[in-house]
Order: sequence, then structure tokens, then C-alpha cells
Amino acid sequence: MRKFTGDKLILASHNAGKLREISELLAPFGITISSAAEHGLEEPDETEDTFAGNARLKAHFAAQATGLPALSDDSGITVEALDGAPGVYTADWAETPNGRDFPMAMEKVWTLLEAKRALLPRNAAFHCTLCLAWPDGHDEVFEGRVDGQVVWPMRGQNGFGFDPVFLPNGEVETFGEMDPARKHRMSHRTDAFTKLVQGCFG
Repeated sequence: MRKFTGDKLILASHNAGKLREISELLAPFGITISSAAEHGLEEPDETEDTFAGNARLKAHFAAQATGLPALSDDSGITVEALDGAPGVYTADWAETPNGRDFPMAMEKVWTLLEAKRALLPRNAAFHCTLCLAWPDGHDEVFEGRVDGQVVWPMRGQNGFGFDPVFLPNGEVETFGEMDPARKHRMSHRTDAFTKLVQGCFG
């Protein structure tokens, strides 16, 4: 596995919150992180049908455009009874002409589960795939996951996306109800970042 030895890294994202979160996670390593937006990069179309495929696409696009190593992530929720949907299309399910509407997307998932008379528990998992790509074309990929079930009605105002309907295994609170620090300790993104740090920065 290739170690990261530089001091500059591009985050292949236009998401300011994600930039802040990743900058904090990698701060102990003395790395300056800038976003794709700061470099004037467009976001490439996510044309792959796997989390790893889309993460690779975004990281390599940014690395080639800037000549610097780039880090990307692709994440979403898979629901067992829906054959893994929405999966890589998680954000697409929330798209409306006026922006993303995740309550609408969560209701769509539950309506489909009810229509299929899916048995309880309605198993699901959150996924996060990170790709660290170098300008020479090399990359390292790390996958994080947390298992649980989809519940209804929506519960909690914390978190984002599908958090209000996701109940992690062994817990009594959804990600939407959970204290953010507690959620962070068990999340799919933390799982992936732990593997990234151990593999490339440790």
C-alpha cells in the first residue's frame, strides 16, 4: 500500500462541510487540504454503478487536473429488500427541481418497502468509499460500512440524508436522534477514514 508523503491534498468535492470535516481529521498530519471548487474544477458526471467506481472517477479527475494527490468519497444507503437500492443513486432519489428533498426520498423508500410487504427488520446499511489517487494514476480505496435497519416514522432532527430512518444494529436511537459525536464514532465514514489513515498516513 502506498503511503502519502506530501503536504498538499485536493478534496474532490464542492461540499464545504465535507472539506471542514476532512481537514480536521487529517490536521495531525500537517496536510493542507483544498477543495475542487477552490481550483475551479467542475464536478465530473458520476457514471459508475458502484461506490468505488464513482469515488475513483472523482479522485482521478481532480488529481489529473491539478497535478496533486486527490481524495474523494462516495456514499449512500442500501436496503436489502430493495435489492440494494437506492445505493449509488441515494442523492438522486432526493433530487427535485428545487434541490434535494430527503424526507421525500425516505418516504419513497418506505412506500416501496410497504408495497413489497418486506419482512421486518428491514435491513439496510450505510456505505462510504474513499479513494486517494495520485497524478501518476495509482490509487488506494477504503470502504466503510455500518449495518442496521430502516424504521418508520422518521425520528430525530440531527444528522442529514437518511439518518432519521436508519437504526444501527444494537441501538435504540436512529442516526437522526443520536448525539452527533456518538454517531460519528460508529459511522460508515469514520470506519473508512480509520482504514485510510492506517493504510496511507500511519
